[in-house]
Amino acid sequence: MRFRYLSTIALVICCLLSGWFFSMAEEVSASGDRVRAVRIAGVINPTVADFVATQLKEANTLKKRAFLIELDTPGGLDTAMRTIIQSMLGSKIPVIVYVYPSGARAASAGALITLAADFAAMSPGTNLGAAHPVAVGGGEGKDDSVTMNKVVEDAVAYARSIAQKRRRNVSWAERIVRESISTPAEEALKEGVIDLLAENEQQLLKSLDGRIYRRENRELILRTQDVVLEFVEMNWRQKILDTISHPNIAYMLLMLGILGIFFEISQPGAIFPGAIGSIALLLAFFAFQTLPVNYVGMLFIFLAMVLFILEIKVVSYGMLSVGGIIAMTLGSLMLVEHSEPYLRISWAVILSTVVVTSGFFLLVVYFVIQTQKKRYFSGVEGMVGERGRALTDIKEEGRVFVHGENWKAWSRAPIEEGEKVEVVRVGENMRIEVRKVETETVDEK
Repeated sequence: MRFRYLSTIALVICCLLSGWFFSMAEEVSASGDRVRAVRIAGVINPTVADFVATQLKEANTLKKRAFLIELDTPGGLDTAMRTIIQSMLGSKIPVIVYVYPSGARAASAGALITLAADFAAMSPGTNLGAAHPVAVGGGEGKDDSVTMNKVVEDAVAYARSIAQKRRRNVSWAERIVRESISTPAEEALKEGVIDLLAENEQQLLKSLDGRIYRRENRELILRTQDVVLEFVEMNWRQKILDTISHPNIAYMLLMLGILGIFFEISQPGAIFPGAIGSIALLLAFFAFQTLPVNYVGMLFIFLAMVLFILEIKVVSYGMLSVGGIIAMTLGSLMLVEHSEPYLRISWAVILSTVVVTSGFFLLVVYFVIQTQKKRYFSGVEGMVGERGRALTDIKEEGRVFVHGENWKAWSRAPIEEGEKVEVVRVGENMRIEVRKVETETVDEK
């Protein structure tokens, strides 16, 4: 009985394992008939680089037929570009870069990524090139010139080495860095920069079928007949990180964070603005890791916040607020410095954000100051300014009737019984200081 029971369990386990094995075999077989594809439509930043490198590694693991990158980019950061190119050069399966659709471009970092592909293709109406490195911050001194020359020479050597490895036009690769030339698709094909032109993805796969690529001094043939394109998108986390890495978004997150912290400081206990502000600041700091940030600009923005807070505490007749607005504007202009528009904060965003943020600060400061100037209407402080009458003669000691109650009182000048009095302040032991009031009417409470 026990033997039959154990035999049944063993049979079930064998069935499950065999089913799993065959399903894995079918998956690997199916993977061989698929081309993993990703789209890059925007700036190449560390998040995009991580996404592409991860997908390419997975495509190699699953032994996909090839890996396709559809490219439309103005460029991006050098470190992100090199991450993608290293993954491409280390790939076992062939990598295809397709500048698509018509009207797209592969500029700057995108041009070098295209050069690094096993097969480079472009759609008619696209262009490629303009890979001259750009200095961050800029400068005209001798040291800056020497440093920039080193950067250019390094970029030239990198572009030439990639072109040589992929047997493309080395002279053109050098010119896109030194002269920042940009070449349309038809010209790029004639100059040996790309391998083919294709109107769409189906034509691309048809044209690639039977082409040869090299791996470890071996020539291999790419078969793309009847393969299936398998497009993969970023997950929600990568999409969020990619979105906040845009200079305009990062800048607005920074300002939102400062507003939230300022509101929490000026109105302690609100909690929600402080929590939102802290989250926004952390996201902004993450985004700034992927951008050419000038930290002097950030210090100017924090200085503006300090000046606005001081406006609450110090009577400056608006001069601290003016200084805060100037500091915020200068900081915003200096925050992200780059000659490429896609790595700069928009002037329109800066102007509107400074106006709205300054207006918010000034409004909060106004209400806080008005609140501080208001007369107290309750508690001990609310007694100041109240009027009543003397119940006894008051020299240094006496009693008064104020606010519906009898109070111990004293006065710096003698006051006779029945005269009108006004509370000057409330002292220790609920003993109030009063003074004589020369008025016709008094509200007795």
